[in-house]
Amino acid sequence: MSEYDPVESPDETTVFPYHELTPPTTTDVFRARKRVSQHLPKTPLIRSEALSAEFDADVYLKREDTLPTGAFKVRGGVNLLSTLDPEFHDPGVIAASTGNHGQSIAYAGRQFDVPVTIVVPEDANQAKVAAMERLGATVLFSGTDFDDARVHAEELASEEGYRYVHSANEPALVAGVGTAGLEIVEELPDIDYLFCPVGGGSSASGYCLTVGTLTDATVIGAQSEAAPAMYRAWANDHLEPQDRMETFAEGIATRVPFALTTRLLRDRLDDFQLVSEDAIRQGVGDLYSGERIPMEGACAASLAAMRQRADELTGATVVFPISGRNIELEKLEALVAETI
Repeated sequence: MSEYDPVESPDETTVFPYHELTPPTTTDVFRARKRVSQHLPKTPLIRSEALSAEFDADVYLKREDTLPTGAFKVRGGVNLLSTLDPEFHDPGVIAASTGNHGQSIAYAGRQFDVPVTIVVPEDANQAKVAAMERLGATVLFSGTDFDDARVHAEELASEEGYRYVHSANEPALVAGVGTAGLEIVEELPDIDYLFCPVGGGSSASGYCLTVGTLTDATVIGAQSEAAPAMYRAWANDHLEPQDRMETFAEGIATRVPFALTTRLLRDRLDDFQLVSEDAIRQGVGDLYSGERIPMEGACAASLAAMRQRADELTGATVVFPISGRNIELEKLEALVAETI
C-alpha cells in the first residue's frame, strides 16, 4: 500500500496512511503556537458594549476575523504546512472547502512555497474563490455542496499523489486553530462561558483543549438545526451522515460528522446547542448594526446560542469568537435589511 491509497476510515470520509486520527493535546497546541506565531499576529480580544448591555454581562469578542484570510482556520493551515512531509512539497496539497479552509491552505501554501489545489462546490462564495486564487491556489468546482466537493478532492488526492488536507481529521489543524484559545486564556483567564460554532468541529475542539482545559469556563458549541450532523454525532455517539443539509451558513454546512473532532468534542465539550436559521440570520444583521462587524452566518450561530441561554449569562464573563468575516456583500446587505 502506498501513501496515496486510502485506508479504512471510521467515518464517511476518505483518509490516507498519513492521516493520524488521535486527537491532539493541550501540549500540542502550545507547540503549535511556536510555529503559528512566526507567521500570524495575535488577534484582539475586545469588550462589546452592545452585547454586554444586551446580556447584562461582560461579553468579549475574539476578533479572528482580523487574521490575513479573514477567518480562524488559517492558524491550522500554517501549523500543518509548516510540518509538511517533504515528499509532498512538489506535488502539493489538495483540500475541499466552502471557502475558509481553502483560504487557510492557500495562504499557508504561499508561505511555504507548496502548490495548492482547492475543490469547492459549484455555487461557492465567489469572494472566497477569488481570494483563494489571489493566494495562488488552483480552484476546481465540483458538486452541489461541500461533501460533493470533498469526494472529488479525495479522488484526486489518490489519483495524482497530492497530500489531502482533511478539514477535520488532522491533529495539526486542530492544534493550530487552538492557539486562539491560548491567547484568550493569557489575556482573560477568568472566563465563565465561551460559545463557538461547530461545522467540522476544529474550532470548538481547539477551544476545548485550551479555554476548557486551562480555565473553569464552560465551552458551548452551536450548530444550525438545518445542518445538525456534528450535533447528532456528539449527542448519539455515532458517525452517520445526514441526508439533508439546508443551512445558508456555508461555514457550518456539512452532512458528514468527522471522527477525530467528534471524539474530542464528546470527551471535552460541555454542551452543544442547535439554533434556528432565523436566529442565525438575525445575529448577522444585529452584529453589523450594533458593532459594524460583517460576520459570517457560521459565527452568528454562537450569538443565537447565547440568546437561548441569556438568563444564565447575567453577570458572567463571556467570550464570543468572531470566527470569520467572509460573507458576501449582497447576503450581508439582505440580512441587515431584515433586522431594520
